[in-house]
Amino acid sequence: MLKQLYISKTSFILLILMVSGMFTVSAQQSTWISNYKIKAYLDPDEKIIDGEMAFSWRNPSEDTVSVLQFHMYLNAFKNTQSTFWVESGGQLRGNKTKDTDSKIWGWIDILEMENEQGEDLSSLIAYIQPDDDNENDQTVIAVPLKNPVPPGKTIKLQIKFQSKLPEIFARTGYSDNYFLVGQWFPKIGVYETKGMRYAKNDQWNCHQFHGNSEFYANFSNYEVDITVPKRFIVGATGALESKIENEDETVTLKYKATDVVDFAWTASPNFIVVEDQWKDVNIMVYLQPEHEYLADRHTQSVKAALNYFDENLGKYPYSTITIVDPPIKGAGSAGMEYPSFITAGSFWGMPDEVRLIELVTIHEFGHNYFMGILASNEFEEAWLDEGFNTYFETRIMNAAYGEKTSMIGFRNFHIGDGESQRLGYTGMKNPKIAEVFRNAWEYPHGGYGSLSYSKTATWLMTLEGLVGIETMNRIMKTYFKRWKFKHPCALDFIAIVNEIVKQEYGNKYGDDMNWFFDQVLYGSDICDYKLAGIRNMKVKPPKGIHELNGEKISFNLDDYDSDMYDSKVILHRLGEVIMPVEILIHFDNGDEMRENWDGKSRTKEFSYERPEQVVWAMIDPEEKIKIDLNMMNNGLTTEPVKAVSWKYAAKFLFILQNIMQTLSLFA
Repeated sequence: MLKQLYISKTSFILLILMVSGMFTVSAQQSTWISNYKIKAYLDPDEKIIDGEMAFSWRNPSEDTVSVLQFHMYLNAFKNTQSTFWVESGGQLRGNKTKDTDSKIWGWIDILEMENEQGEDLSSLIAYIQPDDDNENDQTVIAVPLKNPVPPGKTIKLQIKFQSKLPEIFARTGYSDNYFLVGQWFPKIGVYETKGMRYAKNDQWNCHQFHGNSEFYANFSNYEVDITVPKRFIVGATGALESKIENEDETVTLKYKATDVVDFAWTASPNFIVVEDQWKDVNIMVYLQPEHEYLADRHTQSVKAALNYFDENLGKYPYSTITIVDPPIKGAGSAGMEYPSFITAGSFWGMPDEVRLIELVTIHEFGHNYFMGILASNEFEEAWLDEGFNTYFETRIMNAAYGEKTSMIGFRNFHIGDGESQRLGYTGMKNPKIAEVFRNAWEYPHGGYGSLSYSKTATWLMTLEGLVGIETMNRIMKTYFKRWKFKHPCALDFIAIVNEIVKQEYGNKYGDDMNWFFDQVLYGSDICDYKLAGIRNMKVKPPKGIHELNGEKISFNLDDYDSDMYDSKVILHRLGEVIMPVEILIHFDNGDEMRENWDGKSRTKEFSYERPEQVVWAMIDPEEKIKIDLNMMNNGLTTEPVKAVSWKYAAKFLFILQNIMQTLSLFA
């Protein structure tokens, strides 16, 4: 027996390595901070969720933490005095209900909160307003602890809460018997340790719910039991583990989600559920009955996104993706993202050539990467999610449906998603209204969407144009690999860009790329280069009297016939932003020449003395500098233009862009 149990030292080490490897494969990908075990009971008549939550939080810092901070997001819909309501004017995402209607309001109350020792903490809870000192805002609470949490230790709490859902508003609530349940439970803020993102000291980062902002949360584990009447069909973040039918005509569904920053769910008796598969990912689409025929458009577009991200960024780490198609009356909940759970949007009769279903599905799925896996702080750096995701949206849409037809693809009328996103920035009434880098709620009116979504996507396209798609892919893959299941900030991305561009190009773009980000991210100036003129003049001898062998002679111009031309191409920099640009010059014999300009001076001339004349010239012929505000002044020709006037085409595209921006409220 002893001989059989004996393991050599080498075998023992190998066994330990094997066991360690097994645990490495199955262990969490993030450093878990918090865990939620929630029991939720939906009363569909009263629109109320009664919740019981076993919650634990580990102190990640080297300091003792004596206060916890939680988000109470649903209180944003409690009254017209909340910060969210004041900033949004009560009109965000198309809500038109009069604020005198009592059914529109929602809130969340903590009924009980106890620590492991059974001590009551609920009486100590205080509402705080870390952003605007609005004493009427109740979207953040502070909970003083009777027993502070030492470094590395964990606190466990038992919490009972009640959530009243509002009529569908800003991506959460109900419409008749349809429920989209988001931001519905007390959620712990992020305790940032010194050196994390911009933290100079250990601190809570727990912002109020604002009109223009999304969310920021720890990676957590969720085990959620959802109890609803039997007639309801439920979909949620994570994977369904079991379904139990209760004696009181209700059903309890048990969901589990690991390494996610949030948990949301939906319920309705009207859903038609269509399932599909991509590799090891289960796709579930919850459709309105009249939209069942649109199931393939949802599944095929999300498969296109899964494929593209898998190849060009990184592996999708979850086993499911749930797509919810809200009813028309619940359209305010369309176009929202949660980990492995998104809402899209469709309507009956939508032509295949109008790819809004595909666009919204791809966009919202992409958030799983830039909100869910690369969990940036969307309150403070919304562009790290919205802008990066929009950039990849355009790449996926173009790859799947054609660069010029990815948004609208009729035979005689089409527009690409990339074109639309660029117009979202260049079509602004004042593109200098603000810089991209700022807190989401501090953007001036009309600036949040255009700058954090469209401008960011546009300058990312510009970065791709400068460094090339292969280098850009390397940048994005490195960013994902290093920062997945963490909380990156702008400095982390910029450091990777500087590192890889230096490796690929040496000093071609300077010592680093900070000059680029100083302009497009931290600055608000515009980029605009203009092809100002082309001049071709025959080379003529000097005029006047000249000395030749001691004699004064004059040139007889009538006898002089030169076959050489002095040609000049004149460029102007109209904007303050400086970018390196290429110029393509075409001569009348078909020859072409490419020139490079650092773009720094206000004007630049390229001169040529040759028998051929310059016919036309174009700045940035491959349109790498997408951030250039007016590409219509980038080219000039000496020949008459016979094409339809670009003036009217540009005006039409501008009108179309305004229409698309309106539709984007649901994306």
